[in-house]
Amino acid sequence: MAGPVELHVISDATGGTAQRVVMAVERQFPDLEFDVVRHPRIASVEDVELAARRARGRPAVLVFTLVEPTFREAMHTAGKRYQLHTVDLLRQTLDSVARVSGLQATMKPDPLPPLDASYFSRVEAIEFAVQADDGVGARRLEEADAILVGVSRTSKTPLSIYLGYLGYKTANIPIVNRLDLPPEIWDVDRSRLVGLKIDAERLAEIRGRRAASMGGRTKGEYASLTEIHEELDYAADLHKRLGCPVIDVTHLAIEEAAHRVIRLVESRKTESADSTSEDASS
Repeated sequence: MAGPVELHVISDATGGTAQRVVMAVERQFPDLEFDVVRHPRIASVEDVELAARRARGRPAVLVFTLVEPTFREAMHTAGKRYQLHTVDLLRQTLDSVARVSGLQATMKPDPLPPLDASYFSRVEAIEFAVQADDGVGARRLEEADAILVGVSRTSKTPLSIYLGYLGYKTANIPIVNRLDLPPEIWDVDRSRLVGLKIDAERLAEIRGRRAASMGGRTKGEYASLTEIHEELDYAADLHKRLGCPVIDVTHLAIEEAAHRVIRLVESRKTESADSTSEDASS
């Protein structure tokens, strides 16, 4: 096959449900390249037609969660017309639940999220992640709910932003071989620290592509496997000194890595609170 398989995520809401299914599918084909194209907030039959035409003649699968029956029928029709593979994620489940319950689905797309306190809290957390990215906000570490520590290209920034989207103020600190960490990190609550690591060969591949995308300049030490092994050994030593748990992000999607960070931070926060409570009562 000449190019990647296109997975078109089509929805009359945000497309979050279809996106999660697509991510699960991608993990089942580790040797296949995918290009995910999102078409959220479909509002008319014309939007459906436009999305289908975008995939016409390409190695594509159209995965859709269209609640509006008119849009669903239009999607099936367009799929047949353009000879595209279509997957209706909702139809069978909706029909089955209706038969079992004797009730009919509302057939209304999810509304836009409300502009409530939770929404503005997430916005604030995302802004914090941007301001505390790559060690820039070291003086604000005490404000962070989570602090990620890892070498370059371990997804610290996108992971911080996604955690912000989930409402967690996240700072990230880069580890550079033979350089000290910001002194502020040694004074923060260790329960909020999470280390990130990655396979050396995978990191060399990522950094090699990164170097090539920046004008084809020589990779130098940045993508040298020997240098990377030394850098990862240095990072492992720092993680031990910090006493923080470490997540291997080599094969993790951002979403899965984020949920692991949350589980670690929340569980350690609980352990720390329990320990403090026991000390106070003794």
